[in-house]
Amino acid sequence: MINKNELEVRFNSDGAESGHLNAYGQPIGRPMVGWTARALPADRVLMGRFCRLEPLDAERHAQALYEAYASAPDGRDWTYLPAGPFAEARAYLQHAQSAARSADPKHYAVVDADRNAPVGTVALMRADPANGAIEVGWVAYSPRMQRKPAATEAQFLLMQYVFDELGYRRYEWKCDSLNAPSRQAAQRLGFTFEGLFRQATIYKQRSRDTAWFSIIDAEWPALKAAFQAWLAPDNFDAQGRQVQSLGALRQACERR
Repeated sequence: MINKNELEVRFNSDGAESGHLNAYGQPIGRPMVGWTARALPADRVLMGRFCRLEPLDAERHAQALYEAYASAPDGRDWTYLPAGPFAEARAYLQHAQSAARSADPKHYAVVDADRNAPVGTVALMRADPANGAIEVGWVAYSPRMQRKPAATEAQFLLMQYVFDELGYRRYEWKCDSLNAPSRQAAQRLGFTFEGLFRQATIYKQRSRDTAWFSIIDAEWPALKAAFQAWLAPDNFDAQGRQVQSLGALRQACERR
């Protein structure tokens, strides 16, 4: 006779939840009693040590952002984004004005703490408050922040905001499957690859297969500890180079 009481949640090797049965003996997902829809991202500043995230304001940010992007030798950083590259400041200003008016995606300027100037942008998008899912996207880092601690901290600040303050349960990263740097960045940051959506979209007059990645709330505590350890002052030497990699710290925190 099937025990109609809910069983302890277990996970299959493929990561799918199992262990709960309904009255018919069918496996069902984990109960979400008391769950309520989450809030949308708000107009607020997210403060870090290396950078801060400010809601994008075209009048305040666009000119400095254009100059930061223009420091790149060519337009390859825009290949996998729906917009850009921008040949002149006015064109970027128009893009920034449109982005700043958008509620979803919600765009943020990444302001470098040392320069006190914006050096990139990032967005929270495709918010699904009812199910607690949201995506990070529109990651446009200029050469002034690429491969710098601020690039990692900006991602951490958004994750922390989404999981700890807004209370979402799923955080997504999607990219063109041919965008190897983006796929590598997602995995370095702790996202799990979930699969490939073939011919998912068309952009810039070309087809895109989309690679999907995610972090879920159960994974966040260990991942948060790893980010905090990586961003700590004692993890950087006198030249500003990391002592321990984020990957090594993630493994250490996951074993605890």
